[in-house]
Amino acid sequence: MKTIASFTIDHLRLLPGIYVSRIDHIGEETVTTFDLRLTRPNFEPVMNTAEVHTIEHLAATFLRNHAEYGQKTVYFGPMGCRTGFYLLLAGAYESKDIVPLMIELFEFIRDFKGDVPGAEAIGCGNYLDMNLPMANYLANRFLEEVLYDISEDQLQYPQ
Repeated sequence: MKTIASFTIDHLRLLPGIYVSRIDHIGEETVTTFDLRLTRPNFEPVMNTAEVHTIEHLAATFLRNHAEYGQKTVYFGPMGCRTGFYLLLAGAYESKDIVPLMIELFEFIRDFKGDVPGAEAIGCGNYLDMNLPMANYLANRFLEEVLYDISEDQLQYPQ
């Protein structure tokens, strides 16, 4: 079988950041898939499922309710390796285009207090697996270490 493109990225050189993973054309529509890498693969611990799950709920809620990007949000969800998330947006974008949106999103997650949206038995298949304090912490870390002063190396996959 042919190796898929995402498995050809050098994960030993990949830094936390925002990357365009792929741009797909579906009929006349374009969808951009972003790799939102919160931790450095193979160099630091991965995120635990509880904080990943919490970030997923908060981010999906925020993005689908966003004034500009709500109708453009196709999907937000975790990577199986637990080092980041995928965001799919309708339209053609570069990584730098969504930095302001990601700052807004992760400030929302950093500052969120109270009940996590959808975190009840009727709305979620694993509602007890949540960790809001760690989600707040990881969002703040991503803001401070990556988003507020993002470099070109954190916007383009390593060559």
